[in-house]
Amino acid sequence: MKASDKRRALRTLLKGEACLFPASIYDPLSARAAEEIGYECLFMAGSVASLVILGAPDLVIITLSELAEQTRRIARASSLPFFLDADHGFGNALSVMRSVQELEAAGLSGLTIEDTELPDPFGKKSGQPLSIEEGVGKLNAALAARSDPEFVIIGRSGAVGSSGLDDALARIAAYQQTGVDAIFLSGLKSQEEIEACGKACKLPLLLGAIPEKLRDAQALGALGVRAVITGHRPHAASVTATYETLRATRDGTLGPAPADEAAMLDRLTRKQDYARWKQDFLGGKS
Repeated sequence: MKASDKRRALRTLLKGEACLFPASIYDPLSARAAEEIGYECLFMAGSVASLVILGAPDLVIITLSELAEQTRRIARASSLPFFLDADHGFGNALSVMRSVQELEAAGLSGLTIEDTELPDPFGKKSGQPLSIEEGVGKLNAALAARSDPEFVIIGRSGAVGSSGLDDALARIAAYQQTGVDAIFLSGLKSQEEIEACGKACKLPLLLGAIPEKLRDAQALGALGVRAVITGHRPHAASVTATYETLRATRDGTLGPAPADEAAMLDRLTRKQDYARWKQDFLGGKS
């Protein structure tokens, strides 16, 4: 599927009435697993990208080129729409333009640009919001930089958790006037906060890491919420499984592999496709 087709598919999801729970993925095989399971779209968090690319905590120390290359690997592996957390756009508004250009060229379907002061500044408390004016400038820059009008630009803010609900509502009002395609909010903890933001937002609304008790898809959908990021357990679980398997193999005590392990890897790596291509293009020689 072409990148523009996947971008249109993401727009269709955002324009629907259902609240979805995107798959938290991190590499080509996790993307294909999500597609096989039946997810509608893929999402990669900045924290997960940092873990996968550098093995480092979420301190925004990966580079744009590193993120773009991982994006390219994932985007070409699956036919699902794929969007990600582009953090602050790797700098000021001009850097945001470069980020949009590189990530769009890598085959991405959409991205979020947030209004947090990143990376952590010297001598200041971390996680503080930029001014609304600078946030607006970054979003306008992102919109100006995209070459495919189907590419989805999402304004993101964590203001609810850092500067309060009133500030968050002011940011929603300002950001949706820029022409972005959706708003992403993190840090919401109560039903009242979700309802207030849902009422204020005239665009598709995405939420990050709300409490599990509030993840009622039908109720959220009625408030205009189109996606909720439920955390990033898939990557953490994969690291845990790898660690325990390595511990077992170090001692020589690992039992036989699960019966379906080889079959699963054959499916996710598309082994049959490669076998057919060998037959077609290598004269049938193995």
